[in-house]
Amino acid sequence: MLIFLGILWVKMMGLGRLQGAEDSFKLLPVDCNKKTDEFCQAKQKSILMNMLYELYNYLAIQAGNFECGNPEKLKSKCILVSEARDYVANVTGTPPEEFGAALDWILTSNKDLGIWLKGKDPSEPVTSIDQVVCLESTRPRMGLICRFRRALTTAITTLFIFFWCLAALWGILIFLRYRWRKMEEEEQAMYEMVKKIIAIVQDHYKEWERNLERYPYVGILHVRDSLIPPQSRKKMKRVWERAVDFLASNESRIQTESHRVAGEDMLVWRWTQPSYLSDSEH
Repeated sequence: MLIFLGILWVKMMGLGRLQGAEDSFKLLPVDCNKKTDEFCQAKQKSILMNMLYELYNYLAIQAGNFECGNPEKLKSKCILVSEARDYVANVTGTPPEEFGAALDWILTSNKDLGIWLKGKDPSEPVTSIDQVVCLESTRPRMGLICRFRRALTTAITTLFIFFWCLAALWGILIFLRYRWRKMEEEEQAMYEMVKKIIAIVQDHYKEWERNLERYPYVGILHVRDSLIPPQSRKKMKRVWERAVDFLASNESRIQTESHRVAGEDMLVWRWTQPSYLSDSEH
């Protein structure tokens, strides 16, 4: 009998406690609007986190679809605020007015939440939620096939750029080697031209000493015309000019003068070393 009464008392106490717990839940506020108690703050934060979670997933999926062929024909990865707000409100069941709190959380958070708030000018940072025009995910969510295709495309593009740069460097090297060889050939041709000019000017001076020439000098253009045929003068122009400059700055036996010949001023070369000195050097 005592055991029966004990069991009955325990049952009654348990039911009383359950009833008290139910009464306590009934006493909790249902509407947490403008309330600051811990329960309401936790509830509002939970709702906010749920909104951000759904928003993050939605933007990531839309950005991934845009990157992977754009099956939904999106104009941009940046989703308009109205579209994002309607989607979050439809999925979470929260009033659209609460969406501003989620945007404010993103704007004031120091963490990278993977959501980019854009204004009318994407280059300008957004400082208030009123300036937000659209939202874009910085971490697009793509399928395995899409990621593989993009990775393959990136690898092929990288290889193409690498081989293109390698070919360009090889081409530059070939061009430089060709240029160096041409410069060496041009310099050698210039020295050969200098030798021929010296020989002509010296021979002309010797002939003048033997009264075989009227003047002791010879026109520069006359020397050029005697050394370079007409069809090669354009090709040999640089070699000739370098030879003339070399003689002017490095050859003391030849002097450049200006004389009037046949009524026209003309640059001429004169051999300044007497013949007996020239012969003694050989």
